[in-house]
Amino acid sequence: MKLLFFVLSFSVAAIGFAQSDKYQTAMTTAIAAMDSAKTTAEKQSAAVNFEHIGNEEKNQWLPFYYAGLCYATIGWTDTSIDKDANAKKVLDLCDKAEAIEKNSEIYVLRNMATLQQLLVDPQSRFRTYGMMASQALSTAKELDPKNPRIYYMEGMSVLGTPEQFGGGKSAAKPILEKAVALFKEEKPKPLYPHWGQQKAEAALAQCR
Repeated sequence: MKLLFFVLSFSVAAIGFAQSDKYQTAMTTAIAAMDSAKTTAEKQSAAVNFEHIGNEEKNQWLPFYYAGLCYATIGWTDTSIDKDANAKKVLDLCDKAEAIEKNSEIYVLRNMATLQQLLVDPQSRFRTYGMMASQALSTAKELDPKNPRIYYMEGMSVLGTPEQFGGGKSAAKPILEKAVALFKEEKPKPLYPHWGQQKAEAALAQCR
């Protein structure tokens, strides 16, 4: 009886390890493809791949997060796409990720999507989308005040705001300094978000 129990336990553990290894391999490959993607088509392909992984792994938030990050990146780099439709994809993926785990990284991604909606028509959308973007970062800070991507996004927003409205290089500089300092301290877990440090350093250099 004990032998049977041992065999069954070992079999269940082996299946668990196999599934875990499959997930790790799939995510490592997908992240590498995302990091090397240059064109919109390549980024969309990476997003679809992440969504497939997420649909296979019911308890993992990272695949949906990375799919959203792919689309958010497209929103910044491709001027021909429908920004609102693209941002909705990002926010829908944030909802899927948050249904599994609520965390700071997802709210940074929400900030990115909402900013892209704001930039469609800044004058008419500032009050609504500006407030939503700000609230997303506030929630991100509550969940993890040491997440450097929060301060990178905040610093970039301030940097892009005219000085007469409280923005500009001098206002952005201390925020970006904090982002860079936190990036240097960061030790992300395997597969976890690692983007932003070089961009934060480049933005800080603009402020000096």
